[in-house]
Amino acid sequence: MGDKAKILLVDDREENLIALEAILSSLDQELVRARSGEQALKALLTDEYAVILLDVVMPGMDGFETARDIKRRKKTRDVPIIFLTAVNSDPDYAFRGYAAGAVDFIAKPFDPWVLRAKVSVFVELHNKNRQLRQQAALLREQAALLRGRLGDSDEGP
Repeated sequence: MGDKAKILLVDDREENLIALEAILSSLDQELVRARSGEQALKALLTDEYAVILLDVVMPGMDGFETARDIKRRKKTRDVPIIFLTAVNSDPDYAFRGYAAGAVDFIAKPFDPWVLRAKVSVFVELHNKNRQLRQQAALLREQAALLRGRLGDSDEGP
């Protein structure tokens, strides 16, 4: 397991992906691109992500549909989703985004410092949760070893 968390960037427009990479590169995490909702779902099948930045308006499967599919899967339902959308979009987009499972909704153009700060919080939470899972596994192993040793000493000669 690598030290770097994976951040999934989902947008159908190349220039938006380039901008997100430029903003988030200073976090020194692994940035993974997806050009559609379908590509995002495929990426989530094989890897674990700290956070997903998801464009709302995309051809084919839009961001809301993609988020609903992500939240339906047991393996991915807890991955935080931050929706990104154009500032002149429909006012009920934010409501629909939260209803689809988003933890945040940011209008474009957004403040790069704010986006970076929000993403870094989710990366930190992801890393802490990963550390807790590793510690819990280690404690289970140690408890099993102790039970085994105690079981051996009960049998005696």
